[in-house]
Amino acid sequence: MIVARAPFRITLGGGGTDLPSFYENHGGYLVTMAIDKYIYVMVNRMIVDKGIQLHYKESEYVAEASQLKHPFVREILIKLGIKNSLELTSLADLPSRSGLGSSGSFAVASILALRTHLRQSVSVKEIAEEACDIEINRLKHPIGKQDQYIAAYGGIIALDISKNGDVKVDRIKLDRNDLIDFLECMRVYYTGVQRDASSILFEQNSATKKADHQNHKTVIESLLRIKDLGYKTKEALETRNYDDFGRSMDIHWNLKKSLSSGISIGKVDEIYGEVKKEFGVLGGKIIGAGGGGFLLLYAPQKRRELDKYMATKGMSRLQYFIDHSGTKIVADADDHYDFYNEE
Repeated sequence: MIVARAPFRITLGGGGTDLPSFYENHGGYLVTMAIDKYIYVMVNRMIVDKGIQLHYKESEYVAEASQLKHPFVREILIKLGIKNSLELTSLADLPSRSGLGSSGSFAVASILALRTHLRQSVSVKEIAEEACDIEINRLKHPIGKQDQYIAAYGGIIALDISKNGDVKVDRIKLDRNDLIDFLECMRVYYTGVQRDASSILFEQNSATKKADHQNHKTVIESLLRIKDLGYKTKEALETRNYDDFGRSMDIHWNLKKSLSSGISIGKVDEIYGEVKKEFGVLGGKIIGAGGGGFLLLYAPQKRRELDKYMATKGMSRLQYFIDHSGTKIVADADDHYDFYNEE
């Protein structure tokens, strides 16, 4: 039995510029942070039964990998030449479809678990790129590269994406006291709404790709400004100007709402206006593509009062800290050394 894990993430700035439809023409830039909430993938070699068993929100049993319904697991098993005699199970600390990058985390943890199962050495960059290749190129999912990279690397990182898709990873390091000060202001609440990001990202992708799309100019202009906010986010973190980051989040959120009609929901917009006025919240956003999941609010003051208010709205606070390690093997019944490295 091998158990791998990969962290969920919170986008801090520049989200949406990691989609190929944008970066292939303009380059992408974003800042993202891994948190200590994880997806776990367990791989077990079946000794007697020669089929493939898969357990996630559904269960599958097939004679060989090519028959699986789960697209990512099917593709990675075929790529690795694993036809049968395998059981793969996934568990998560948080709900799927909640805006925290669960698909990328699952992909990254699955690759690490399966390559360890095969005793193949692999770097975190190779894991991230392999996950991107399968999700974006093979499966044609309308997603970017952020989720796979932050799940692989962990910490707080800036991703500079060239027009040809190459990704430069720059770690942003804060000492523990600065990090605690920053995270104390970053309040995250569960809206209770789950959504599939694909439809929202498909709408953004369509408008970005097609010059004759009625929203093409608006979307491109918004994404260019969002990319600039990615640079400003990195600068604010490195200079410890956290309130500047909070204010930029407010700009970011309003720009994101121009990308798709499904990004915001009325309930959240109403609450957001209230907390800015009553509790001194400087900025906020629905984490991820939008439409549900978790709400992030930057609150430099009145934080306990804010927590109580959000609870009255049925939104419980998520307690979290940063994850520094990225994807890793947490259990290997067959051996006790890692088969991957940092670079």
